[in-house]
Amino acid sequence: MHPLRPANGGFERPWSPPFADRFAGAPVKPVAAWLQHGADASTPVRGEFVITRHGIEGSLVYALAAGLRDQIETQGYAELWLDLAPDRTQHALTAALQQDRRGQSLSNTLRRRCGLSPVKSGLLRENLGAECLGDGARLAAAIKRLPVRLAATRPLDEAISSAGGLAFDELDAQFMVRQRPGLFCAGEMLDWEAPTGGYLLTACLATGRTAGLGAVAWLDARRAPHSA
Repeated sequence: MHPLRPANGGFERPWSPPFADRFAGAPVKPVAAWLQHGADASTPVRGEFVITRHGIEGSLVYALAAGLRDQIETQGYAELWLDLAPDRTQHALTAALQQDRRGQSLSNTLRRRCGLSPVKSGLLRENLGAECLGDGARLAAAIKRLPVRLAATRPLDEAISSAGGLAFDELDAQFMVRQRPGLFCAGEMLDWEAPTGGYLLTACLATGRTAGLGAVAWLDARRAPHSA
């Protein structure tokens, strides 16, 4: 039996109070995100997520949740890397940001020239220093590659699903517990996880069917000698 862990859930990022007050509940879209493993990066996933008062959650976060959770467990934190302007090149962003602002605020410049929403501009301010925000080339690079450090997973009871449970080597082919004959398990009682949506439902139904057929076969086998 492996301990239960949250899957397809949110993550904690301690926002500044002004950012949390203004943007909690705001969607961040479109955006691409990936994980970094030393020099290797996972394939970017495109989608959207939501800012919460405690951190982030949403479909894009769920798609990367297992890797983020594993990073937190091994190193005490995780970094989600974001491309805030997936439809624009870094070169184009640099050219736009190096033009004279003519008295425009940074937020207006990012909105008009780079197509960034207020919440995306807020994310840049939350995660970058003033020296980077004032440098067009460095700011463009950060827009295309912004790390957001996550401190922890949200609690298990908030997650859509869970990892952990009975290991498959504790079960036979019909999902009966080897040490408890007659006890069959399925769905999220088993140690597996999948992306949210149809994947979870399909696997729960499939393992439930296998376990059900196994239970019928086990009962039939026990009744057979008495009926003979």
